[in-house]
Amino acid sequence: MRPSLCRNRRAGDRAGSRPIPSTVGRLLPLALGLLSAAPVARAAELPALWAERVKCVVAVEYVTETEIERRPTVSMGTVIDSDGTIILPSGAVDPRAATWQLKDFKVYLPGDANSTPGQYLGQDAFTGWHFVRAEETVRARLTPVTAFVGQNAPRVPALADFVWGIGLRNKDEDFTPYIMQSHLALIQSLPQRTGIAQQEVAAPGLPVFARDGALVGLAASAFGQSYLQFSRNIRGAPVLLINVEESSAFILAEEMLPHLGRIPKNVSGRPLAWLGAYGLEPMDRDVAKFLNLSTQSGAVVSEVLEGSPAEKAGLKARDIILALDGKPLPQLKPDRAVVTYVEREIDGRAPGETLALTVLRGTDRIELKAVFGEEPKLIREAGRKYFERLGFTAREFVYGDAVERRVKTAEPSGVIAHFVKPNSPVAVAGLRQEDWIREIDGVEAKTFAGAVAKLAEIERDETRPEFVLLVSRGGETAVLRVKLK
Repeated sequence: MRPSLCRNRRAGDRAGSRPIPSTVGRLLPLALGLLSAAPVARAAELPALWAERVKCVVAVEYVTETEIERRPTVSMGTVIDSDGTIILPSGAVDPRAATWQLKDFKVYLPGDANSTPGQYLGQDAFTGWHFVRAEETVRARLTPVTAFVGQNAPRVPALADFVWGIGLRNKDEDFTPYIMQSHLALIQSLPQRTGIAQQEVAAPGLPVFARDGALVGLAASAFGQSYLQFSRNIRGAPVLLINVEESSAFILAEEMLPHLGRIPKNVSGRPLAWLGAYGLEPMDRDVAKFLNLSTQSGAVVSEVLEGSPAEKAGLKARDIILALDGKPLPQLKPDRAVVTYVEREIDGRAPGETLALTVLRGTDRIELKAVFGEEPKLIREAGRKYFERLGFTAREFVYGDAVERRVKTAEPSGVIAHFVKPNSPVAVAGLRQEDWIREIDGVEAKTFAGAVAKLAEIERDETRPEFVLLVSRGGETAVLRVKLK
């Protein structure tokens, strides 16, 4: 090496390294400082973003009035418009409860011990959401979640993106809000496009946001997680646990936003579309391969209900539904998701609309057209009557009861034991919830009104020592002698 080159090398320089120009040397520390400050700045903005978005979440409390108690329930909800409309998750209300049993709705703002009255509007069958409306006095303190959508199309987060959401503590802590944050691990169609974060990111029913505060989704019910339980007597038994207060899964905003306007017209949620294809199952992969349908998804019809639109359209048991309105069923994972897809397509329609079905029957493809009917009376809509002295509630026998018990739906008869009070005369005699009461004191219970009149007569007669019920349970009948004295 030449001496001149050795003199130009600075002390501490490695052989072959080049000196940093003076301009670059001055700018490099500044650039590094800006890069390191960016996450700090974004982190500093998060509390301000969170404080604004807490205004779009509430807690809703209501009472379910049963035969013997008033049972309070609390759920978290998201505000969707300036009218104070709130959506609650599908599991917020017991599906067996009649709408007239749901009373005293109250809306709580996060961190506030005081409540304001709310009005229950009903459930939408397509989304599963329950709708509640806050009274006008509190609406000015609420912000619709749609205010955080932004000007462009709904934000779709990318894998590994930072996401955050809101949780609310319990009532005894005044529903104090708190923040949760995570990163997106997976997006999957279930069949709705669903983001799954690395850990819990929001309470079910509450919104999820991107780092800059843009809405990216609505937290769904939490998935179960498997653990091994160890104790003195148990050595590694598998246990499935579900966190009902926080969730790592959220429906993407592009899936939820188009359906915020599906506010029920009445508390019953009607009109409800009905097809009558019962017990759908995903097409088995081996069957699909045998039928050369490896690239095609399908839903197998287990049963076609009597008198249903599906029966009138010519659909038969073991038909494989391949397409709806000419659109092939999507391939989804897990396979079961295709059933949910078909059910959602039905729930999103209205009575009187026509659905074109492409089905595979044996080796033949058949095109059918079904006109949706009105859903028969549901269990939650059925008539009920509680007999306090006897100790049970008699419920009207409806179409769903006939389907469940595999009997003819044309001439339903009898009543269902909807509720049985513990240690009551009928409970001691052996009556159980969901028993089908066919006869009362040897008289056939042909109608709900007739059964109620007969039971009311028995309850009023304080001199009667006993009466007899003929009940059906699991396909078998039994005679129960009820002692009243």
